[in-house]
Amino acid sequence: MNLSGSLGSSPRTLEVESLDSFDRLVAGGAVAMHGWHAQSLDLRGRKAALEALDVEGAIFLGCTFDQGVEDNLRRRGALIFPRLEGVPFDPYRARLYTPQELYAGLDHNPYEELPDALVYQWSIRSGQRRRLDATLASALHDHAIGDALDELVRSDVAAGLTVVGVMGGHNAQRGTPEFAQAATLGRLLAGSGRLVATGGGPGAMEAANLGAYLSGIPQHEFEEALASLGSVPGFRPSVSAWVRAAAAVVERYPDGTPSLGIPTWFYGHEPPNYFATHIAKYFANAVREAILLEVCNGGIIFLPGAAGTIQEMFQDACENYYSAREAVTPMVLVGSRYWQQEYPAWPMLQRLAAGRAMADRIFLVDTVDDALAVIGG
Repeated sequence: MNLSGSLGSSPRTLEVESLDSFDRLVAGGAVAMHGWHAQSLDLRGRKAALEALDVEGAIFLGCTFDQGVEDNLRRRGALIFPRLEGVPFDPYRARLYTPQELYAGLDHNPYEELPDALVYQWSIRSGQRRRLDATLASALHDHAIGDALDELVRSDVAAGLTVVGVMGGHNAQRGTPEFAQAATLGRLLAGSGRLVATGGGPGAMEAANLGAYLSGIPQHEFEEALASLGSVPGFRPSVSAWVRAAAAVVERYPDGTPSLGIPTWFYGHEPPNYFATHIAKYFANAVREAILLEVCNGGIIFLPGAAGTIQEMFQDACENYYSAREAVTPMVLVGSRYWQQEYPAWPMLQRLAAGRAMADRIFLVDTVDDALAVIGG
């Protein structure tokens, strides 16, 4: 699985994403950097080590050097992607976001002054999407996020786990049965050994990440956490209050179960939720949508939602429609009345699946317990 696109790593390249890694390689006797990708490293103080290495074929992305070293590296055959000034994010970052990073300063500042909001504000400046430097920075960032997501899927965090997606509407309010249902689903999935993935936003997405995060605590404490969040039902009118209520739960339970959120700055009005421990946030929503579906190798459960959820449903259906039988993943729609009457996606999905390999991998159920059962719980 390559979630980073055509520029992703290959067996012939080596990602060097920390100074410790660089220093270990040098101490271990490395003599050449051909195929190395050094990413966002502060290499000041490593002048002697760099001069001793053959750097032809090495790539440095957004690194910092002692004076004169950069020119020397270029002359010796290294390719250097410069640091981009005036950009409120690292286009070459080596890891996914955490909620604490996106909401740094939450204790003392309103959401509008926090990193997540500042990046969105940067992205919607007049003419920004037509500027070469801005589009380049955004594209480099999204590639780096895809690369980091690929690493997560192959890491100890996801080792031996299938990834199950939970899709649903962003309007599900804390304190409602819909929110509790999505949270229970996330809890059940994580408790059964799945890695939960969502679109990373509010509503049903937040609830599923919350349920996964708190899957290791007793049921009565889980219910108390749900009740405490109900005091701030949604992110309107105050994202700050909404996030602080979530942060208080995370502070109470700092060692929650990992889960994944894949949101986008394209929908800047939907802030990322605080319960996804690993956040792959993209600028390009089309890329984000495709990767969200690709990463869910254990299937996707669709809770009630509107346009966005239905778009994801039929994008997933398209993938399954053309897939080899062995590659089809389950699609589970929760809510018979909702998906047959309010938004009658189920009849269309059935018609689409007829005669195809996906026909016996689509399900319509009424409870999250039934959803877990048919997805292989």
